[in-house]
Amino acid sequence: MTSKKRVGILISGRGSNMAALIDACAQPDYPARIAVVVSNQPSAGGLKTAQDAGIDVAVIDHRAFESREDFDSSVNDLLHSHGCEIVCNAGFMRLQSEFFVQKWLNRHLNIHPSLLPSYRGLNTHERVVDDGVRVSGCTVHFVRNEMDSGPIIAQAAVPVQPDDTADTLSARVLSAEHVLYPLALRLVAQGSVRVIGEKVVTNCDACATDVLFSPEIS
Repeated sequence: MTSKKRVGILISGRGSNMAALIDACAQPDYPARIAVVVSNQPSAGGLKTAQDAGIDVAVIDHRAFESREDFDSSVNDLLHSHGCEIVCNAGFMRLQSEFFVQKWLNRHLNIHPSLLPSYRGLNTHERVVDDGVRVSGCTVHFVRNEMDSGPIIAQAAVPVQPDDTADTLSARVLSAEHVLYPLALRLVAQGSVRVIGEKVVTNCDACATDVLFSPEIS
């Protein structure tokens, strides 16, 4: 296997998707390794999870900076100091500046708990339940300047049950996220996807098939 891509993960809270990526990266045949986990919140629970896994962690508190660009510049410098080649947002609750987005263009992943482009933004599950939607899910995409937009790498569909609440749907979608994010990062790290005309295309039929099938969520 060629050398593993070095990944920086950005978190703001408990980092459950980060934990799924840590587990995936622990597999010998996985094409990426986590170089550093960065949080903008000193109290983020995910920092201990990463430390317990032997991963370098750092806190860059956004409140210490006068502008979003200054904060993003500090994060960018830290990622480069750890040799990061790919960045993954994993529950990172900060909109990122055009400067940062362009620096990491097509190497910067985010996960969102809906089938984008539907239900961008916050309170996703409440809105899905209120609208009576029958199928929801999650999306991993490359980051662009507009929130929850950008070329879609992979999606997983999750049925919405008649008695679902926002909380029960959230739990089921989160289980799908924990499967989907490692799959999407694998595709990017092994060079199986590229962006053409703001759409992701795959380099092989097998990779395309992997993306199309949703994880089995009970």
